[in-house]
Amino acid sequence: GMGIQAGDHVGLCAPNSAEWLAFYFGVLKAGAVAVTLSSQLQKDELALLINHSRPKMLLAFDENLEELNALKDGDCLQKIISPQGDLTFSDLMDKGSGNFKAVDADRSDTAAILYTGGTTGVSKGVMLTHANLSRQVQHIRAWFPKFKRGEEIMLGALPFFHVFGLSVAMNFAIYMGWGDILVPKPQPEPLLEAIGKFRPTFAPLVPTMYIGMLSLPQINQTDLTSIAGCFSGSAPLPVEIIRDFEKKTGAVIVEGFGMTESSPVTHINPFGGQRKVGSIGIPIPDTAARIVDLGDPSREMPVGETGELMVRGPQVMKGYWQREDATAETLVDGWLHTGDIAMMDEEGYFYIVDRKKDMIISGGQNIYPADIETIMLANDAVSEVAVIGVPHAKWGETPLAIVVPAADMDA
Repeated sequence: GMGIQAGDHVGLCAPNSAEWLAFYFGVLKAGAVAVTLSSQLQKDELALLINHSRPKMLLAFDENLEELNALKDGDCLQKIISPQGDLTFSDLMDKGSGNFKAVDADRSDTAAILYTGGTTGVSKGVMLTHANLSRQVQHIRAWFPKFKRGEEIMLGALPFFHVFGLSVAMNFAIYMGWGDILVPKPQPEPLLEAIGKFRPTFAPLVPTMYIGMLSLPQINQTDLTSIAGCFSGSAPLPVEIIRDFEKKTGAVIVEGFGMTESSPVTHINPFGGQRKVGSIGIPIPDTAARIVDLGDPSREMPVGETGELMVRGPQVMKGYWQREDATAETLVDGWLHTGDIAMMDEEGYFYIVDRKKDMIISGGQNIYPADIETIMLANDAVSEVAVIGVPHAKWGETPLAIVVPAADMDA
C-alpha cells in the first residue's frame, strides 16, 4: 500500500527488537530487499550507505531521525518508520492485512544487502540470496544435532544487522522454532541478566561478550548452567576464556570462521567432536576450502604451508551491490577469495595465521585503517599517519595510530 515493489530496497537501522524481526520478514514477504544498517553508525557513515543502497523506506529508532530526514530526496527514504517518524510501527501494523500473500521470489533473488564496514569507499554491500540464507541455517542445524526443534532458547545478543546475528541468532532460532531472547544492547551486564532470567540453552557470541561477562564480579552469583552450547566467531577466543566460561556453564564452546560474503559461516570446530585450540575447525557441509599460493591462486599449497584461504559453497554471496569490479576480483569461478592467510593441518583443520587485506577486527567489528587515517589527516596538526592493529586483551585487536605532527606542532 506504500508503493514498495518486488526488488525495492527497504532499510533497517535499529537494535534487536520484535519490531526489527517482524519488519525484516515483512520486507522479504513483499519481495523487497532488506538493507541492514548498523544502529551504531555515525552520521557520515549512515549517509554514505543510504546514498549507496537507496532504500525507499526505513525502520529506525529516534536517535538517527534528524540525520535520516535530511537524506530524503524523492525516491530515497520516502517513509521512515520510528516512534517519531512518518509512521510508527503500530501504524504499519494497522495498515497490514492477514490476507496478503507473499510475493513468489526466486531462490536466486537477493534477499538482503549487508555492508562489510568502512566509510571511504572500502565498504561494500554484500548481496545474499534467499538460497544463501536458507542453506546457511540448514548447515548450522546439521552441525548442532543435539539441539532439537521447538525445545531450546536462543540468546539473541548478536546484532541482527550483522550477518552472524542475522543467520545464527535470528534465522536459525526461527527455523528451529525456538524462543529468542532479544538483547538490544549486548553489554556484559544485560547479557548476564538475560541469561539468569530467561535461561537460554544456545548462545552464539563474539569473544568480547565472553570476556566482558567473565570480568564482572556478579558472574559468580549468576546461574549460567542452562547454556548447553556456544558458538564463537569474528575473532580468536583465548583458550583461558574458553576454559573459564565452560567451567562456569558446563557448555561446550566451538570456534568457527565466516565472512559477510559467506552468510557467514564456512568453518566450525566439530560440536561434540575433536576441537583444536587456535583452529577455525573444518568446512561445514557442502562447503569446499583450499589454500592457494598468494602470488598464483591457481596453485594449491601443500598441507602445513600457508596461503590465501578460498571457499566455495551454496552460502557464498551473489556479489557486491553495484561493484562489479570488486565482485570479479573476489569471486572467481565460484570460489571466494577470503583475503585471509591460512594453513591446513594433516587432519583437515584450518588455521588463520594472518590477514592479506588491510583490516582490523575489534570486538567483532570490521575497522578499516584508511577510515581513521582520513579523519586524522583532516586535522591540521597531523602531517602523516598510519593506523595498524595491535593485540588487545578485551577487544582482540585495537587500532594504533602512528602520527607525524605537522611542522611547529607539539606531539
